Amino acid sequence: MPGRRPAMSQTRGDYQHAPEEPWIFRTYAGHSTAKKSNELYRLNLSKGQTGLSIAFDLPTQTAYDADHILSKGEVGKVGVPVKHLGDMRFLFDQLPLEQMNTSMTINAPAAWMLALYVALADERGESRKKLRGTTQNDIVKEYLSRGTYVFPPEPSLRLIGDMVSWCYVEVPKWNPMNVCSYHLQEAGATPEQELAYALATAIAVLDTVKAGGQVPESDFETVFGRISFFVNAGVRFVTELCKMRAFVDLWEEIGRERYGVTDPKALLFRYGVQVNSLGLTEPQPENNVYRILIEALAVTLSKKARCRALQLPAWNEAMGLPRPWDQQWSLRLQQILAYETDLLEFEDIFDGSHVIDAKTEELKQKARLTLAKIDALGGAKDAIGFMKESLVGAHIERIRAIESGAMTVVGVNRYTETEESPLGSGDGAIMTVDPAEEAAQVRDLKAWRAARDSMAAEAALSALRAAAAENRNIMEPSIACAKAGVTTGEWGTVLREVFGEFRAPTGVALVISSDGGEDIETVKAEVARVSKALGRTLTYVLGKPGLDGHSNGAEQIAARGRAVGMEVVYEGIRFTPAEIAAQAKQANAHVVGLSILSGSHLDLVRETISELRAAGLGDVPVVVGGIIPPEDALALKQMGIARVYTPKDFKITEIMGDVTKLVEKAWLVKG
Repeated sequence: MPGRRPAMSQTRGDYQHAPEEPWIFRTYAGHSTAKKSNELYRLNLSKGQTGLSIAFDLPTQTAYDADHILSKGEVGKVGVPVKHLGDMRFLFDQLPLEQMNTSMTINAPAAWMLALYVALADERGESRKKLRGTTQNDIVKEYLSRGTYVFPPEPSLRLIGDMVSWCYVEVPKWNPMNVCSYHLQEAGATPEQELAYALATAIAVLDTVKAGGQVPESDFETVFGRISFFVNAGVRFVTELCKMRAFVDLWEEIGRERYGVTDPKALLFRYGVQVNSLGLTEPQPENNVYRILIEALAVTLSKKARCRALQLPAWNEAMGLPRPWDQQWSLRLQQILAYETDLLEFEDIFDGSHVIDAKTEELKQKARLTLAKIDALGGAKDAIGFMKESLVGAHIERIRAIESGAMTVVGVNRYTETEESPLGSGDGAIMTVDPAEEAAQVRDLKAWRAARDSMAAEAALSALRAAAAENRNIMEPSIACAKAGVTTGEWGTVLREVFGEFRAPTGVALVISSDGGEDIETVKAEVARVSKALGRTLTYVLGKPGLDGHSNGAEQIAARGRAVGMEVVYEGIRFTPAEIAAQAKQANAHVVGLSILSGSHLDLVRETISELRAAGLGDVPVVVGGIIPPEDALALKQMGIARVYTPKDFKITEIMGDVTKLVEKAWLVKG
C-alpha cells in the first residue's frame, strides 16, 4: 500500500482533513514465461502499482504440464506458465514475498499454487505468517462460466475447505478463497444472479469447512472473516453501485443469522474488483476508456461499499493481449482517482439517498429469493445445472437486446460511424507470444524432471495420493511435493486419479425457445428449406478445442442454432482436435464451428483441419469464432477456413443465416 498522499503545496479551501488510504492498485498480468512476467511485474510496481495480480496460462489453470496433448498451442498464451518451483523462483525474483500483496487467479489447482508460493517463502527464509494475498479458488463459478475446473464438485469443495482450514493458522493474512462473481456477469448474469450465486458459493464453502471438522467452533468467526470476494462492475453505474451496497448488507446478514458471527470486523464485506470486460468493444475500442472509468467509479465512490483492491482491463483487451503502455494507461486512471480527486476525503456521499436505498433493497430482495431457490435445491453444489441454464438464458436475453437495439452499445449498434483510430494501428498494436516459447517451455520441463531427485518426487507424490484418498488435509503434502520438484501436471494427475474428472453442464441441453423475432423466423425458414434439400436436418458440430473455458459465445451460437432449427452438437469445453473430428464424423456434420478465445486459434485450427482431413471430412466447411486479429483472420482463411467471426459480428441470427448459405453452397451447389 502506498503512503498517505503528501500535503499539497497550494492552499485548498475544501481540503479539510487527510484522506484515507486508497485501495490496492493492480493490473492483471502474466505471459510467455515466468522470467518475462517478472520483468513486467517489476516494471508495473515501479510505476506505482501496489499489488500483483497473477494471470496463469491455461495448462497451469487446469493442472496440466506443458507437454500434455491438451496444452498444445496454449502454453504462455493467456498468462504465465508455472510448471514447478523453479518457475515460481523466476516469477518472484527480486520481489520480497513478505512485502507483496499477491492475488492469484487460480482455482482447481489453487492448493498447488499456494503450496509453491509457501515453499518459495520457506526456501528464502521469509515468514509464512507475513504472506499477504489471495487465491481465487472459486470452483463453482468455473463450472458456471470460466471452465478451468478439473475435479467434481464435492472433492473440489473439500480442497477449498482444506485450504481455508490450513490458511487461517499457517498463513493468517492470506485470503484462501476469493468468491468470484466477476465471471458470472461476464457470462450474462443479472445483478441479482451475481449477488445470489456468489453468496451461495460462499455459503457452500463455509458449510464444507464446518462439516470438515478441522476448525474449532471458537475459531469459525476468524475463518468467516478471511473469506473475500472478487466482483464485477458493469457500465450501468447506479445499479452496479447499489449491487455493491447490497453485497455489504447481505454478507453481514448471512454472517449474523446463518453463522452467528458478531465481530464487526469479521462481518465486513471485503472485495476486489476487475471492472467489466464483457462490455468492451472491438469496434471503436477507444470508447472502452470511458466505460472503464465509469465502472471504476461504481466501486470507489461509495465509501460504505468501496473495494479493497481494483484492477482495470486495458482499453484494447477486446482485440488481444495489451501492451505495457495499455496497462499503464489503466493504472494511471486509478492513480488520478485516488490522488488527484477528493474522492477519499469524505464519508459516503450516497447515504440517505432514497433512490440508492430503494434500488439496493430491490436487489437484496431479488437475491434473497434466488438464494432461497438454491437452498431448496440443496445448495450451490447441487444447483449447478439450474444456475448454468439460468445464466445462459440471461445472456440470451442480453444478446437479443443488443441485436434489436433495445440495449445501446455505442459504436456497435448505434453511432457506428467512426474516424480511423491512431491508437491501435500498425505493428505491435497488441502483444503477441512468440510461438517458439512453447517448445522452450517443454524443453525446460524435461530438463527439470531430469535434474531433480526422482525418488524424492515419487515419495512426495505417494504421500499426496495417500492424503487425498484418506481425506487428510492436502496442504502440507502439496508443499512437500513443491519442494521435491513435483510438476503442476504431476500434482494434477495424482488428484485426478483419486477424485476423478468432471464435465460441467453446458446450459444448452434443451432448445431454448426464442420470442419468435422476425429475423429468427426468416433464418428458420431458410434452414428448413436447405435441410429438405439435404435430405436431413442441417447439422452443425460446434467445438472448443484446447483448454479455453470461456464458453459464453459457443453457448449462444448453440442456443441460436437450435432456435433456428439446426441440429447442433455441442458437448462443452476442452476437447482435442481429434475428438472434435470424431464428433463431426459421428454426427455426419454439414459444418464444423470452432470457438477459441485464448489466442491459440492458429495452432488449434491447423490441427483440427488436419484431423478432419484424416477422418475423411476434408470437404466439410469450417468456421471459426474468437478474439482474432485481422492478420490472423487472413491466415485462417488461407488455411481453408470458410468464415471468421469476431466480437464485431454481434448479430448471432445473421451468423446463423450466413452459416446456412455456406452449407448450401458447400453441399448443394457444388460445381
